[in-house]
Amino acid sequence: MPKDYYETLGIPRTADAAEIKKAYHKLAMKHHPDRNKGQADAESKFKEINEAYEVLSDPQKKSQFDQYGSAGDQFDQGFARGQHSSNFGGFGFGGVNLDDIISEVFGMGAGGGRHHRHRSTAEPGSDIRYDLSISLEDAFAGTTAKLSFRTYCACEKCGGSGQLSHDMDTCSACGGRGAFLRQQGFFTVEQVCITCGGSGRIARNPCTACEGMGRIMADKNLEVKIPKGVDSGTQIRLAGEGECGARGGERGDLYIIVSVTSHKLFNRDGKNLKCKVPISITTAALGKDINVSSIDKTPVTVKIPAGTQTGRQFCVKGKGMPGLRGNSLGDLLVEVVVETPVKLTKRQKEILLELEDSPGDITPMSSGFFAKVKEFFADK
Repeated sequence: MPKDYYETLGIPRTADAAEIKKAYHKLAMKHHPDRNKGQADAESKFKEINEAYEVLSDPQKKSQFDQYGSAGDQFDQGFARGQHSSNFGGFGFGGVNLDDIISEVFGMGAGGGRHHRHRSTAEPGSDIRYDLSISLEDAFAGTTAKLSFRTYCACEKCGGSGQLSHDMDTCSACGGRGAFLRQQGFFTVEQVCITCGGSGRIARNPCTACEGMGRIMADKNLEVKIPKGVDSGTQIRLAGEGECGARGGERGDLYIIVSVTSHKLFNRDGKNLKCKVPISITTAALGKDINVSSIDKTPVTVKIPAGTQTGRQFCVKGKGMPGLRGNSLGDLLVEVVVETPVKLTKRQKEILLELEDSPGDITPMSSGFFAKVKEFFADK
């Protein structure tokens, strides 16, 4: 009778890989023969579950099954054709992995392990990226950031092991070997037992809180010291603070990517800070000492000499940003912009006209430019 593997696992046809795996683990734990001793149909039900997962967890087999419908002769024939199609991608051929061939012929894999070796069921956790936005002041002085994110954390009930006791039973699906031998064309290849994950053993008392995975999804809170001198794009790695591994697997790492927000006064250029300061035409013409603020909010005096033009830059040493790997500070670069007066009174306009008509060349740049324009027209 044709079988519907999706129905066997109790999932819709739109289920993704994670949903398929979760459904399988739940049913495998429920119907495992070692946990249902004395029930005649337990072993056959368990085999059906394994058969369904073996197909739906393999992208090639799943594609064939989705194409040919219910599992029957039509699917088996279609899958057989797929297995013998040419495929030379990567290091495999004909759907067979080269390491499996070496393992079968010489009794060991490419890594040198013995054939039918027991494998660890532990799975390492993934790395996590966290985008952190801080102010320019915090980048200058350093700060402590409070992070909060949701990820896999160790199950408190079982301590991350996935089991409530150390008692283990031999996996009845593979007989404790941790793998099956399958005939594929001319080759006999080894396939890891999906029931025990290749360990050959099943926990007698798996944790019910995490369903034997040793980890649960939860909120994680951290306080992290951000060093002074960080800039946008700075990456901070915290080893072991990423996703918790499954069944006691190694933790992933946490990568903090720093972004420094824009500032209302300063623009950053490496270790230097740039600041544009508007000054009046009187200050520019006569000269004056002006006060500006540095990033640490201490006053800085800048001497503006008489005759200063727009765009002139003044350097204040040691008032910039610190280096990420040193204590030396960059500079503060103050660029002045001469501001043109607006909304003048009648008397103010008269004063400016008197200034313009006064004897002497008080605007040499404009006088020189228009002299060149006059010469240009004369040449024409």
